[in-house]
Amino acid sequence: MNARLMLLACSLLTIAAAPQTAPPPAPAPSPTAAPRPYATVAVTITTTEGPITLALERERAPITTANFLRYVDKKRFDGTAFYRAMPLGESAGLIQGGVRNRSDLILPPIAHEPTTTTGLTHDDGAISLARAAPGSGRGDFFIVVGSVPTLDANPAASGDKLGYAAFGHVTAGMDIVRRILRAPTAAGGPPGMTGQILSAPVKIVSVRRVVARR
Repeated sequence: MNARLMLLACSLLTIAAAPQTAPPPAPAPSPTAAPRPYATVAVTITTTEGPITLALERERAPITTANFLRYVDKKRFDGTAFYRAMPLGESAGLIQGGVRNRSDLILPPIAHEPTTTTGLTHDDGAISLARAAPGSGRGDFFIVVGSVPTLDANPAASGDKLGYAAFGHVTAGMDIVRRILRAPTAAGGPPGMTGQILSAPVKIVSVRRVVARR
């Protein structure tokens, strides 16, 4: 082998024997940030059937939450009742309570906060403000069992498309809510509530803010 071929062969052997440089490692995927929790206020409704604890959306539904807390802080819910149970099929429905027609307890109505504004929905355990026309909600509320999206605002609907103002969720006591939903109802009732008025309304003993333990 002449000197030129010998030099080329040595060069190829050197290249083949050279260590292969590993590619740089791919950057680790950045962890997906958890959604920021929204500020809430904890409240417990003490009933003769047991306690129901709520987380009220003071950040996402500030007007409706502030209205509910006015009644709480003035103790206007004390001695009222859950008076309505409205089953919707086998696994859904709602129970309604509050000051009802007590003129001595009712405060001025508030502006309506639709679910299209708050981002909330009428899913299992949602608490929402009862109303007639939008902007007429005062001191009556209902708690949803199951998912009832027809109570949400729907811009594509006809007529009153603003739905109801959901403003929180039950965090403990859904067993109490479901028990009230299954309670017996009377045959009569006012328009729109026929057959939905509880034969024995469930008394609301008190409604209080939950004080965090230190």
